[in-house]
Amino acid sequence: MTVDLLLGLQWGDEGKGKIVDVLTSKYDIIARFQGGPNAGHTLEFDGIKHVLRTIPSGIFHKNSINIIGNGVVIDPVVFQKELEGLEKFNMDLKSKLLISRKAHLILPTHRLLDAASEASKGKAKIGSTLKGIGPTYMDKTGRNGIRVGDIELTDFKERYRNLADKHEAMIAFYDIDLQYNLKEMEDEFFAAVEVLKTLKFIDSEEYLNNALKEGKSILAEGAQGSLLDIDFGTYPFVTSSNTTAAGACTGLGIAPNRVKEVFGIFKAYTTRVGSGPFPTELFDETGQTIARVGNEFGSVTGRARRCGWLDLVALKYAVQVNGVTELYMMKGDVLSGFDTLKVCTGYNYKGQIINHLPYNIEEENVTPVYVEKKGWKADLTGMTKYEELPVEMKEYVEFIESEVGVPIRIVSVGPDRTQTIVK
Repeated sequence: MTVDLLLGLQWGDEGKGKIVDVLTSKYDIIARFQGGPNAGHTLEFDGIKHVLRTIPSGIFHKNSINIIGNGVVIDPVVFQKELEGLEKFNMDLKSKLLISRKAHLILPTHRLLDAASEASKGKAKIGSTLKGIGPTYMDKTGRNGIRVGDIELTDFKERYRNLADKHEAMIAFYDIDLQYNLKEMEDEFFAAVEVLKTLKFIDSEEYLNNALKEGKSILAEGAQGSLLDIDFGTYPFVTSSNTTAAGACTGLGIAPNRVKEVFGIFKAYTTRVGSGPFPTELFDETGQTIARVGNEFGSVTGRARRCGWLDLVALKYAVQVNGVTELYMMKGDVLSGFDTLKVCTGYNYKGQIINHLPYNIEEENVTPVYVEKKGWKADLTGMTKYEELPVEMKEYVEFIESEVGVPIRIVSVGPDRTQTIVK
């Protein structure tokens, strides 16, 4: 069998959790391949809203195995709380949830380093979620990190102490007054590690490749979005991992030739959390309306998301980098009620019209070029078939398809798993 990928194509928050939940019944294994608890995947069904931060979004389906891959970074404290939130559902997590030994651990001092680093930057801050993600990936690439498999070693606490002491020395270099009680944080951390040890650790690359040999189907679930990729995103306002399709291979140990379909998820408009360039951002009443109707607040941080029109230049770029084969459009219902919609089809880049994403998209270099599309008034949230959608919305969908060159297979018209129209 092969592996299908599910990726966000914008700056995150596209609605990946809902779509993984919708697709899970078709797959034997759901595997997270990068990111950490800074990303929240929201699922809504049976009138209940669930936010998953580290655990794959297939956990609510009783027949699927869920794997946290080697490319993920895990905060045991956050993870414990996530497990506690699932207790009321009486799941057999010990058989359904498997963790790669090669996944790295977020230590309490990683969170402190994150806070110290961001505070020291002042106005130049990058908008970190302060979850310790960046410092953990820095230790990974610096070959200092502690991994899940280290928990099983007799010298785990010694390894922990050596790294934590190094972090405290680094924190002291920052000229800021950072108040913390490390003893308290460590007590919580080691208690959470004991909970982590009750789950099954695996050599995930061996497990997944054996599963492929046995004919099992795998859906690789990405976190955040392609425009936050450490290499291909709007650097330095990016995350610390590869959020694009290539990250699935390195984050799971799967060869590129095993990847078949690449499902790309995008919103019918564009949002961004934190700092960084955003060419189509709206600062008027329209932007405020999209934010209110779309409930655009981070599922983990609670931070308000910046909102703007759909940017097809950025979307085409993400489709190209990832080799997307199918598109899924989310939150089409949020745009109901506008007389006119704008779509960015190009940039005025330093006086020249271009239709590709340049090296720098800061506002002093880039002005979006828009086309206008007729809006629609209908309430989409109760619609179940593509034929029921307003003509204007179908024209909007078909315009995006023609511009990007990839078919839109799913149109989401609400947060519940049932509010999903297959085209």
